[in-house]
Amino acid sequence: MLSWTMLSVFVPTFLLVSLTPGMCMTLAMVLGMTQGVKRTLWMMIGELIGVGLVAAAAGAGVAALMLKHPEVFAIFKWVGGAYLAYLGVMMWRSRGRMAIPTDMQAGPPAGRWQLAMQGFVTAVANPKGWAFFMVLLPPFLDGSKPLALQLSALIAVILTIELASMLTYATGGKTLRRLLGKSGNVRLLNRIAGTLMIGVGIWLALG
Repeated sequence: MLSWTMLSVFVPTFLLVSLTPGMCMTLAMVLGMTQGVKRTLWMMIGELIGVGLVAAAAGAGVAALMLKHPEVFAIFKWVGGAYLAYLGVMMWRSRGRMAIPTDMQAGPPAGRWQLAMQGFVTAVANPKGWAFFMVLLPPFLDGSKPLALQLSALIAVILTIELASMLTYATGGKTLRRLLGKSGNVRLLNRIAGTLMIGVGIWLALG
């Protein structure tokens, strides 16, 4: 297991990184704005599975092999980025399941599977995430102790902090929706969310 001294260094380090605006945090804010915090939890589930997978692979040394084959990421990056950008355009136009409905005839909201896959792909398709965990995790692993237990403890801490950070951003998006919604600016809200979503898509594709 991890010592308290090690945790006292790891927790604030990852907390600072996690709270910094990034692709997943921006996505959480956008969906909190358009889907609400409760439905955004499905995206968070997918993102946490992806982050856990990446962290486990990085800790086990698999990430080094993955990063030697950038073509593996290219497909995820471009397809995932293009899809998120497409959703952003639809949101900007107040259309599609991701947008806030502007009339009573709007279709159903985004499905749980769709939201979960957005989070998963965004987490797994980011090469910077793989590289980050490769650099971050090794200093906190003791070669004289069982790797599985140490890695499991670190990943548990990572996922807890990541979830708290995404909830913070999603709540901020919900607050923005409430403020703008009162003045009837639903279309403006969709355009803000759509622009941010397009930005996440471009970031993912070109990152």
